[in-house]
Amino acid sequence: MLSQPPHLELWAGVECTVNRVGDQYFDQLERNGHATRLDDLDLFAQLGVRTMRYPVLWERTAPDGLESANWSWTDERLGRMRELGIRPIIGLVHHGSGPRHTSLIDPAFAEGLASFAQAVAERYPWVENYTPVNEPLTTARFSGLYGHWYPHGRDDLTFMRALLTQCRATVLSMQAIRKVNPTAQLVQTEDLGKTFSTPLLAYQAELENQRRWLSFDLLCGHVNRDHPLWGYLLASGISETEFEVFLDHPCPPDVMGINHYVTSDRFLDERLEYYPSWAHGGNGRHKYADVEAVRARAEGLAEPQLLLKEAWERYGIPIAITEAHLGSTREEQLRWLKEKWDAAQNLQHEGVDLRAVTVWSLLGAYDWNTLVTALRGHYEPGVFDLRSPRPRPTALAGMVRDLAHGKIPAHPVLDSPGWWRRPERLTYGPVPWAGQAGGAGEELTPRPSLVRPILIAGATGTLGSAFARLCEFRGISYQLLTRKEMDIANPASVDTALTELQPWAVINAAGYVRVDDAEREVDACLRVNADGPAILAESCARQGVALLTFSSDLVFDGTSLSPYVESDTVAPLNVYGRSKAEAEERVLKACPSALVIRTSAFFGPWDNYNFLTIALRTLAAGHPFLAAEDATVSPTYVPDLVHTSLDLLIDGECGVWHLANPGAIAWADLACLVAQQAGLDATRVCPVPTHTLGLAAPRPSYSVLGSERGVLLPSLENAIARYFHECEFVDQ
Repeated sequence: MLSQPPHLELWAGVECTVNRVGDQYFDQLERNGHATRLDDLDLFAQLGVRTMRYPVLWERTAPDGLESANWSWTDERLGRMRELGIRPIIGLVHHGSGPRHTSLIDPAFAEGLASFAQAVAERYPWVENYTPVNEPLTTARFSGLYGHWYPHGRDDLTFMRALLTQCRATVLSMQAIRKVNPTAQLVQTEDLGKTFSTPLLAYQAELENQRRWLSFDLLCGHVNRDHPLWGYLLASGISETEFEVFLDHPCPPDVMGINHYVTSDRFLDERLEYYPSWAHGGNGRHKYADVEAVRARAEGLAEPQLLLKEAWERYGIPIAITEAHLGSTREEQLRWLKEKWDAAQNLQHEGVDLRAVTVWSLLGAYDWNTLVTALRGHYEPGVFDLRSPRPRPTALAGMVRDLAHGKIPAHPVLDSPGWWRRPERLTYGPVPWAGQAGGAGEELTPRPSLVRPILIAGATGTLGSAFARLCEFRGISYQLLTRKEMDIANPASVDTALTELQPWAVINAAGYVRVDDAEREVDACLRVNADGPAILAESCARQGVALLTFSSDLVFDGTSLSPYVESDTVAPLNVYGRSKAEAEERVLKACPSALVIRTSAFFGPWDNYNFLTIALRTLAAGHPFLAAEDATVSPTYVPDLVHTSLDLLIDGECGVWHLANPGAIAWADLACLVAQQAGLDATRVCPVPTHTLGLAAPRPSYSVLGSERGVLLPSLENAIARYFHECEFVDQ
């Protein structure tokens, strides 16, 4: 039973949507691999998770009817959950429309799901808690009003039919379940995003804000002639008699599960000129833009405490936050979860019966950036990152473990506000944030200045400036230091900087980068590239500060026939590579918790001296461009490198990692590729043997980086496309 807990509980869940688009089913459990990994449950239990929203989905278990249902998967999973002491909240349909023989507008859907629900209850009579249909209102909107999912309706009647079908299925399913287990409880979930608007569109916002309660109102038996939407409901084409089942047989939730995402709240504005065309729409009375409130409204999102309190005051039913997830960078995921947890605790103290916060997407999610309407491979990590050979715990795993055991999370990045509370979030509307006097941004939460920073060594370099730029973008406090402010090769200078600035982490983006000059400036190269990182490592180890430093593909000799991985033996051919190999060894000996990232062949949108930019500028000027045809590398897009390095640093990863955009290409082929994409004359690229370029330092003919720890960067093709979108390289 879900009785009142003495303390706020930490629940969890895996993204398990099985939705239909046309004739294609999109199955998150297949994509995240949980369908074949039983030992995921052990990983969840090790975090301290004791209650999970868990799928026993109709479409997966009995796609061709109950008589041919396959229970082996659920038998094994639910059995293991019992052994681990994890209490399931069973979900039967998660944004789905049922097996192929039915749909959300099929009158037989409700009876079909009820039959399946009874079979589940009979097979697992010990299960107490159910969510027969996840987010019926949201699913009805996406399937019946916006046309995203099957049956792809775009009108009020299809929307209402889909909603009534799902709610009726919930009522009948709980009746069937309670025939088997009279004490079974309904944990009903819904997204309660709120709509805001300009004064002209207040009537539309009011409709949206009344409509968001409909699934709960129906289940509680509140939809009658006195309901504020009664006229709208009848005008949609639904008859009065169809509401009688809910009036005669109400099925109020035992726990209201409230979901709320950063894009759930909407803002409606008739001033179309301020918004992109894709946001334009209307209701037949007015044309207006419909955008994320967080991007256009000065006050931002509806406060989570207010949304939850609205639900409590409206129904007086116990509440749980049943999905807390943000698809973003790691620190923002931590901030979002902490904000939800704090809101829930505050409401408990105010007397609201708030049971739990659910960490959603333990394994992340696929293609929700397109509302799961296409298979594009966009992955959002969650508590675990699936881009490694086995699910890799992220910083969220540490937070979950803390919350599950009653500890207060204390990661340094939590000291700054999330992007949804920073002024630069405002990108739409008549006064988007741009630092203007009187702009809406002045009313927003200021960024704290007295928080522990990251120290970034290498202020004048490409990498150091990129880290500063993206730390600013991500709301991570930092100090970008010149060599005068912190000479990494001077122990006293390093100790002084760390003592005075009290960082939680140091990023060493400084370095001697002139590979050919290093052949004659050996001591200078070794001082900066080997002695400096070692000194940093010793100081960071003494003061308990995290360290991130960089190495290179040039630690390898090029004799491999396949991409180099982290455990491959280093054998540098030149002084620069030797300095990096020596640094790796000395850093990890002095500070085993340090993170050492090997990378390769930078290119990016913010400097004028990388290979791609120089090649394109040379070709645009009508000059030939010489490039090696016999040296194969794995180019690395600097923004991807920096973002992922920051995520790994926040996760507390250590040891050697390889980060490069997957793709092996010769320098000359790379120049031809980008020339063609830029519309330049690729015949001006002159492929030549490396030895003809007059380089002092020998290079490996093959230095492509792979990884045995995780492939975390998008493809080279993807990176080049974004490079063209984000940079300015041609003086025309």
